[in-house]
Amino acid sequence: MQVHIKATKQIYRQIFANRVREKNCGSEALPCMGNPPGRVDFIPRKAGYGALAVIFLIVLFLPAARAALDSETQFVLNTFSFLVWGALVMWMCAGFTMLESGSVRTKNASVICLKNIGLYSIAGLAFYFVGYNIMYVGVDAGDWFGSFQFLYGVSSDEIALLDGQEAAVSAVVENGYSVMSDWFFQMVFVATTASIVSGALAERVKLWSFFIFILVLTAFIYPVIGSWTWGGGWLSDMGFQDFAGSTIVHSTGGWAALAGTLIVGARSGKFRSDGSVKVTPPSNVPAVTLGVFILWLGWFGFNGGSQLALGGAVDAVAISIILSNTNLAAAAGVMAAITLSRPVLGRIDLLAGLNGAIGGLVAITAGPDIVEHYWAVIIGAIGGAICVVGLKFLEQLKIDDVVGAVPAHLFAGIWGTLAVCIAAGGNLLVQIIGILSIGAFVFGFSGVTWFIIDKTLGARISPEVEKLGQDVAELGIEAYPEFVVMPEEE
Repeated sequence: MQVHIKATKQIYRQIFANRVREKNCGSEALPCMGNPPGRVDFIPRKAGYGALAVIFLIVLFLPAARAALDSETQFVLNTFSFLVWGALVMWMCAGFTMLESGSVRTKNASVICLKNIGLYSIAGLAFYFVGYNIMYVGVDAGDWFGSFQFLYGVSSDEIALLDGQEAAVSAVVENGYSVMSDWFFQMVFVATTASIVSGALAERVKLWSFFIFILVLTAFIYPVIGSWTWGGGWLSDMGFQDFAGSTIVHSTGGWAALAGTLIVGARSGKFRSDGSVKVTPPSNVPAVTLGVFILWLGWFGFNGGSQLALGGAVDAVAISIILSNTNLAAAAGVMAAITLSRPVLGRIDLLAGLNGAIGGLVAITAGPDIVEHYWAVIIGAIGGAICVVGLKFLEQLKIDDVVGAVPAHLFAGIWGTLAVCIAAGGNLLVQIIGILSIGAFVFGFSGVTWFIIDKTLGARISPEVEKLGQDVAELGIEAYPEFVVMPEEE
């Protein structure tokens, strides 16, 4: 994504230079970077972002405004879009919380809620203190990571602008978007990666051990992967394509979750000695369904926002295509999963259908900008089918993934990254190198981290806590207090 931003900056610099030569606006309003004579300034400094509604009306209804947006208007729209798309992606954390808390047994639902709000907070702090710098600051072509400096904040030009120095406006606008709007949009992607790990390890991982791993994941593991790709590092230099993160976000979370499940192990009694699998149905099916719908909604910000601009007709058309493809892929994933659930799982399975939606969304995320929409249907359908088959495959390997995070995010993410070669012009060899290198680093580093945590603090709760439930044993608060806690017998 950052490579695209750099290219966009160059375009904005050229536009800005041309506009300034044409006209220099007055000091009582934010400079309009060359509005044609007689045209009104619609963004007075005192009004600020409160004039955004007027801007949108101008863009939609005035032919002159549609013909060419000045640099400052593009800056405002780009910044505003980063913030809105980012808020939608942040809302995906609510979706993950609903999905996971509804998927576990009632005795563990409160811990799931605490884990999800905790991981979002850790992700935000870690990405502020060190993660963003590793991912983006000082990364050149061929680099393995960026800077290890601490903290990240607004630019000196933006500080000068806030202090009332009108001369700083040109430098601020030249950047194309507000510095912290970009940080915010990038940060919520980190939180999404962390959320994937939570559901896979539900009902048997220690709370603080989980939080420590999330800190390592969001402060170092994910930023390093991001620096290789979106930051402009060595994989980006090779031509690796992943528009919004099928591999960079979702497979990274899937690899980390897989490593955790192998170290922590399965829930007690999940896989019996006779080879059968203990069924652990979700405690709240409507909550799971609502969670998936929230994720579906948030994905429009996830993929649409990855256009990284809303500065003109080209971006508007591109985002429309991206959102349409995102929706088509999810719908195809649902129907493929439902259709395949009976022959694979022996029943028409609601949860398989819900996971199919996520699988379709993950699969299309690597290349949602394809113009031929039927490819989105095909890619999404295969992603949904992969989820169903993956669920059965993990059971056969005796790997306990409570919410099906590994099939939905890792398996479907690998497929989506390869599908870029079919529909979006990706190079197969480069895509494979990217998948393997990212998988090796994330799985290896995550496995070592989980191993160290397990040998020091302990990664798994005690059998007594697992039997009684983490809500009562660790938190002293039940998600459904009117229910009677019934410890399960083996």
